[in-house]
Amino acid sequence: MIRYIKGTYTMQFENGIVVETGSGVGFEIFVHQGSPIYKHSEGDEIQVFTEMIVREDGMSLYGFHNRESLEFFKLLTTVSGIGPKGAMGILGSMPLSELKLAIAMGDVKSISKAQGVGKKTAERLVVELKDKVGTMDIDGETGEIGGMDISAGSGADDARSEAISALISLGYARSEAFKAVSSVGDEGLTSEEYIKKALKSLF
Repeated sequence: MIRYIKGTYTMQFENGIVVETGSGVGFEIFVHQGSPIYKHSEGDEIQVFTEMIVREDGMSLYGFHNRESLEFFKLLTTVSGIGPKGAMGILGSMPLSELKLAIAMGDVKSISKAQGVGKKTAERLVVELKDKVGTMDIDGETGEIGGMDISAGSGADDARSEAISALISLGYARSEAFKAVSSVGDEGLTSEEYIKKALKSLF
């Protein structure tokens, strides 16, 4: 198993890069959209954490800038219906911290925007990973954002999720929108009511 590759970033192709090692071998590595790996320039010396996928029609290497992203890729592929390409599409759809938050919050709408991921797949992903993600570090805090335990189910109902999505569409960061909606102590409100109350805390 190839766990990581150190070498020279020699070229970029449509969905990844080629890293040449000291042995003169160039490894083709698939990298998701938006990865910090793409900030490097050709000729740079880099280290890429990798997962090798072996199938009947060949072998493929998927690369990540850190072990956290690699481990989350592996976690995504445990979900029924999500293969390596689907997992890469999901990882490339938003920053990892926002993806964890979306799963913990049950934000199916945001997750389903990833390339090749439909609503049913996004719903399955949330069901299978929500509890696992709820125990992970998100924005540097173990299972908490803004002092609230996201694994406890607070704010996970559809109205709150819709309110969060609406605030994001208005230009607020996902973590900022989450904190604002979570600060609304009332239960059983419509998404519009949550939005109005959340906006008051943002001004």
